[in-house]
Amino acid sequence: MQYDIVGDIHGQADKLEALLKAMGYQHKAGAYRHPSRTAIFVGDFIDRGPRQVDTCRLVREMVDAGSAQAVMGNHEFNAVAWFMRDPQAGGEDHYLRPRHGEKGQKNRQQHEAFLAEVEGTPMHQELVDWFLSLPLWLDLPELRVVHACWHDRLISSLEPLLGQGRTLTPDLMVRASRQDDPVFEAVEALTKGIEVPLPSGHYFHDKDGHERRNVRIRWWEEGSDTYRDLAIMPEPERQKLPDLPLNHTAKPVYDKRKPVFYGHYWMQGKPELQGSHFACVDYSAGKGGPLVAYRWEGEQQLSSTNFVRI
Repeated sequence: MQYDIVGDIHGQADKLEALLKAMGYQHKAGAYRHPSRTAIFVGDFIDRGPRQVDTCRLVREMVDAGSAQAVMGNHEFNAVAWFMRDPQAGGEDHYLRPRHGEKGQKNRQQHEAFLAEVEGTPMHQELVDWFLSLPLWLDLPELRVVHACWHDRLISSLEPLLGQGRTLTPDLMVRASRQDDPVFEAVEALTKGIEVPLPSGHYFHDKDGHERRNVRIRWWEEGSDTYRDLAIMPEPERQKLPDLPLNHTAKPVYDKRKPVFYGHYWMQGKPELQGSHFACVDYSAGKGGPLVAYRWEGEQQLSSTNFVRI
């Protein structure tokens, strides 16, 4: 089997259609198809871009037709949490993802492009139901796909709890929204990456201008375990971090039995591998960057020449 692993789309249906056509996919019998290849989408279909519903429709048609597979991204998880009522909450903010106050304002700002197309329509419920049908990861015979981080320990702890096809159930959505629940830790890592507290006195502002005192790390980085080497943050602030090691349990160790593909990290510049078995395919399509795919031909050690971008 040959696969085309496609990065975060974020409502950029024009870029997605152009990329699929460039890779030889044609729209036939209600879906884009390739005569010999299967597409795999790493999640984050929504938010930011101009064609939210069209993007979801296109991907869903391919999945239903068997010409693609897909995993859930953190933006799909957030969309479900925004929509679902919290069975244990009272008052006006009785959803799994807060809608009111400062935090609610931030959540709506992040989600506003999707809400502008679906809020108050039957399509909203339909797409939330579809998001819940997406697996959290794919462990295929040849390769692995996850939205943000492959973490064997957390995957092993979560798998027995999941619904059919490694999906989140409504009950697990509630648990994944509770910070003191181990399900929260696992889903957070797989869909959003590993986050650690910054050393005292250090902070930065993220791509949306929000102050952060925790930081995501390059979990794929080999041969290093320090804040300065692993922190994903603007370069000037990263260089100010102490050259101190993280807690030894913070970063997972990947077994390299198969290549692993992921998105999420808003990479920039020319697509490059993160290692012989690691490929991020998110190159900021939602904020003016190219939509990127990796064309996998069966190799166990990946090659940067296999990236395609639109």
